[in-house]
Amino acid sequence: MDITVKQMMQIEENGHQMGFKRNFMMENAGASVARYLAEKFPDISSKKILVFAGLGNNGGDALVVARHLAGFGSDVKVLLLGNPEKIKTDESRINWAILEKMNSIDLVIASDISDLDLKADVVIDGILGTGISGKIREPYASAIDSINKLNTFKIAIDIPSGLDPDTGNTNDKCVKADVTITFHKMKVGMPKRKDMCGTILVEKIGIPPEAEVGVL
Repeated sequence: MDITVKQMMQIEENGHQMGFKRNFMMENAGASVARYLAEKFPDISSKKILVFAGLGNNGGDALVVARHLAGFGSDVKVLLLGNPEKIKTDESRINWAILEKMNSIDLVIASDISDLDLKADVVIDGILGTGISGKIREPYASAIDSINKLNTFKIAIDIPSGLDPDTGNTNDKCVKADVTITFHKMKVGMPKRKDMCGTILVEKIGIPPEAEVGVL
């Protein structure tokens, strides 16, 4: 059964109230993306990885992916699209603080990406998650354009940035991914937008089935 964003948010809240905290969900989500990449690319340790991270939980998931890929020995660069002081959630802040202590990851605070070297073997889209509305602002808009110009393997975390997972409608800009890994259950609008999502995989992130009671 496919679900809406609102249902997913309620399931996450129910899981959180049960004691399966949001930081566990973020850790498992990010780890599942890193595991997928390590399986897809057996030589992941020799790959140059470019991670685009927004200031919300989608970006937090991307920070987890970056940490795991550094553990696999990859050459990882993280572009944080905005001021770290404006990271929106505790879970994302915790993960940013860990990366700040890691010399193995190249951290770039990118309020303007126009003059950055964006060469990579793998690009990870962790810019915008499910809560998008209105025109996409800078530097997110330029980041989406830059991702789409890169001729390399692109993976979107949860949803391609700019896509509405309930309707399948795209914003004024949208990442065109080769693979999208979404979490817990498929979101209703995604299957009709394989043109933007690419191959869609659904990963479980440890949310108890009891968290769905009263929601589905």
